[in-house]
Amino acid sequence: MTVGDRRGWLTAIAAVALFSTSPVLVRSAAPLHPAHVTFFRLAVASLAVLVVATLRGDEPWHEPRRRRYLGYGLITSLHFLLYIASLSYTTIAHSLALVYSAPIFVSAFAWLLLREPLERRRWLGVVITCGGIAYLAGFEPAMTPTMLLGDLLALGSAVCFALYSVAGRYERSASPLLTYAGHVYGAATLWLLPVALLVPLAQPTWQSASAIIGLALGPLALGHTLYNAALRRLHPTVVNLVATQEVAGGILLGAVLLGETPSGQTLLGVAATLVGVLLVLV
Repeated sequence: MTVGDRRGWLTAIAAVALFSTSPVLVRSAAPLHPAHVTFFRLAVASLAVLVVATLRGDEPWHEPRRRRYLGYGLITSLHFLLYIASLSYTTIAHSLALVYSAPIFVSAFAWLLLREPLERRRWLGVVITCGGIAYLAGFEPAMTPTMLLGDLLALGSAVCFALYSVAGRYERSASPLLTYAGHVYGAATLWLLPVALLVPLAQPTWQSASAIIGLALGPLALGHTLYNAALRRLHPTVVNLVATQEVAGGILLGAVLLGETPSGQTLLGVAATLVGVLLVLV
C-alpha cells in the first residue's frame, strides 16, 4: 500500500466517523420537514466550505465550471433529500443498509463512465459487504407499506450517492477540493430551494436549529469533503465500501441515544459488512 493509499484510507475512515452522527442529528431536527433539513444543511455547509476555500486563496468565486456543478448538485440534493425522507418512514438500520448498497452501483458507474474497473481480488469484498447489507434489510418481520416506501427512498438515495461518488472521482484534477465541494453543495442548495419554498415551514426549536448546524458542519462540510478527498486517492468503490461502515456507527448511536436496539440479524449483517471491507483492504 502506497503513502497515497494510506492517506486515502485514513481520510475515508475519518469521513465515516462524521457520517455516523447523521441519523441521530436528523431525528433531532424534528419537527422540521426533510426538505427544510436538507436545504438549510446544504446552504450552511456550502457557505462554510467556500469561506474556508477563500481564506486558503483558492478563489472559488471565479470557478468557470459552474454549469457542470449544477448537474452534480442535482444528484447531491436528491441523495440527501431521499435519505433524510427515508428516515421518516423506515428504521435507521434499513435506511443506512439500503443507502449503502451503493458500492454495487459505484462499481458499475466507475466502469461505464470512468473506465476504472475494480480489481478482481476486491470483488469478493464488495459481494460480502453488499450481502451483509441485503441481509440487514431483508429480514424484517414487521415490514409494512410505510417501511417499504422508506426503503425505496433509501434505494434511490443509493443510486444518487453512487453517481455523486463517480463525479467526485472524475473531477479530482479539475478543481481544488474545497472549491469543488463548496460549489456542489451550493448547487444542491439551489435545486432544493423550490421544494423548500413549497413546503410549510414548521416552527424551529433550539434543538432543531442546533441539529441543522451540526449536520451542516459535521457530516457534510467536514465529512463529505473528506469523502471527496479520499475519492481523489482511491478507486470510488473502495471509498464507498469504507463509507458503508456508517451503518455500524449509525446503528450504534441510534441504540445508545434513541433506544433503537438492533436485532440479532442486524448485528450479523453489520459484521458481514465489516468482513467485506477488510477483504478489500488486504
